[in-house]
Parts: sequence; C-alpha cells; structure tokens
Amino acid sequence: MEDVAEGFLNELIRRSLIQVVSTIWEKVTNCRIHDLLRDLAVKKASELNFFDIYDPKGNSISSLCLRHAIHDQAERYLSLDLSNLKLRSIMFFDRDLCKLDLINFRNKFQHIYVLHLENHPRIKLPDAIGCLYHLKFLSLTGIGDLPSSIGNLKNLQTLQITHYGHSFQLPPETADLINLRHLVALYSKPLKRISKLTSLQALIGIQCDQWKDVDPVDLVNLRELTMYDIKISYSLNNIGSLKNLSTLSLWCYAEESFPALEFLSSCQKLQNLCLHGRIEKLPLSDLFPNSITMMILVNSKLMEDPMPILGMLPNLRKLKLVAAYEGREITCSDNNFSQLEFLRLNSLENLERWHLATSAMPLIKGLGIYE
Repeated sequence: MEDVAEGFLNELIRRSLIQVVSTIWEKVTNCRIHDLLRDLAVKKASELNFFDIYDPKGNSISSLCLRHAIHDQAERYLSLDLSNLKLRSIMFFDRDLCKLDLINFRNKFQHIYVLHLENHPRIKLPDAIGCLYHLKFLSLTGIGDLPSSIGNLKNLQTLQITHYGHSFQLPPETADLINLRHLVALYSKPLKRISKLTSLQALIGIQCDQWKDVDPVDLVNLRELTMYDIKISYSLNNIGSLKNLSTLSLWCYAEESFPALEFLSSCQKLQNLCLHGRIEKLPLSDLFPNSITMMILVNSKLMEDPMPILGMLPNLRKLKLVAAYEGREITCSDNNFSQLEFLRLNSLENLERWHLATSAMPLIKGLGIYE
C-alpha cells in the first residue's frame, strides 16, 4: 500500500504538479504545490465534494464533504452540528486548540479514519480518543502524554507524535495496537511487549535502553528503525534478527562510542545506513552487507582512513562523511567506489590531501566539500 502511494506521489512530481522541498534516503519528506495549482485544487475538490476548508467568517462547512481542514476558529467549528456528517478525515492546524474541550470528539467524529491535531502548547487528550475505533491515522503535535484508552484503536496503522525539545510517555496499552505499521514518537518510558506489534514497518524514536529487552524475531515486517541514546556498554546484536530491515539510523548518547557493529553483516537487505557517533574502528568491508546503497557517518572521529573499506562496497551510490575522520589524508584506490554517484565531505578539519586513483569513482556525478 505504501509503495503504491509513493509511486503516485513520484508520478505527480515528474509531471511538475508537486514540488519537492526535502528528501531523506531519496524519499520525499516535505513537498509543496504552486499557489495557482493550490487554488485550482481547492476549487476542484469543492466541486467534487472531496474536502472542505472551514471558513470561520461564513461559519459554514459543506454537509456533503467527508474531509475537513480547520486552520482557524476551531472552537467555533466544534460548536457546529457535525453529528450527522459521518466525517472520514479531520485536520486541525489551529494553535488555539489547547483551549478546547476535546471530549466531544466521541460524538462528532466517531466515523473518522484520519485525525491530525497540530498544536504547539501541550494539551491533554481525553480518554474519549479511544472510542474512535475506525481511526487508521493519528498525527499529534504538541500533545501531552496519551491516555491508556489509545489501546482500543485496533485499526490504527500510523501513530505519529511530534514534540519540541522533550520526550513523553506512551502508555503500555500502545502495544495492543496490533495493526500498527508506523510508530514515530520520541518516548521516554520503556514500552514493554513491543514485540507484539508484528505489523510494524517503521519504528522511529525508540531509545537504546528500551530496545535491549526487545525480542525482534517477531518483528518480521520492520523495514525502518531509528534508535537513540546508544552507549558502548549496550549490545546491538539483536538488530541482526530483523531480516527485512532496509533503513537503519543509530544515534549515540552524547560523546559515547558505538558498541561492536559486526551485527550489520546479518542485515542482508539493508540499503540505507546512518551512524551518528564515535566509532572506535570501522568494520571490514565484508562485514557490511553488499545491499547498502547510501551511507552517512556523522561525528565518527575515525583515526584510520575509512575510504579503503567503504570503497569496496559494491552498490554504494551515496556517501556522506561529517566530522567522521580526523586524519590528514584519504586514499581512493583503483576500482574503488565503482557505483558511487554522490560524495559529500563535511567538517573533516584536518584533511590536507586526497589520493584519487584514475579509475576510482567512474560514475561520480556530484561532489560537495564543506568546512
């Protein structure tokens, strides 16, 4: 389902109907449309009763549209009689949402599949959120700790929680969301029984001391994992049990170093690898899976030249090194980096000399050298 949707998005981009703002791992993370195209899209959506944008001046909303967007005056919108509309999608972008009593969500929105609440001050979600049984997508910004009733949302596929500068707690009942595919949340308290979430495709925001007790054998669908606060005293070997993992981002705690990285050899489908933190010694090239196409090393502070090892990876297309090496010279020998297309060297402050063999990097398209 996600792959089909991404194909549609890329087709719209190729037709210049959507403009890309930013990407991560070649996937579009932010996009925009031209203002004239937006006006046309809003007009067409209104004609087709596809969605409606609430106009607080007219105090009106279409009774035929099943999808609503509210940018202002959310309190006035919630005062309307919406009980008979059987709405499917509600998106709030109103920062005054924190002043509202959200307990009426149960009566007004019991049929919705999509709920987005964007609010910078922290507000507390009511227990009634657990009555929205049909929810598939729940996106929250600036929300306080979730109520235990969140575990009732058995149809939920995506739970995305964004906070500014602090983590929060997920209730243990989150592990009861058996259909959850994407869990994107930087949470502080360990989430036990996470292995029950066998449908998970993306787990972004888990901390290392929470992961060490996880048995990942049942997480057979996990494709993307982002983990924080790694310490050298922890073992990451159980990551090697994630046989379908394609994207892995690991962040060390403060100035800590990574523990042994030999587990990477077991991740035979790994394509994207980001390591953020000190690496005492880079594993030999035969310990990296041949499937890796993109790699980012940040603050690795390696003392040995990483190029002879990285240059042997047969499918590496993009490489980014940021404060990753503290030596004075790097060497790229003949036939190294045979598939590399883009290379970025950033903040290698001691680097003085680059030995580049004639046949190295035959496919290079872009080179960036900074600081």
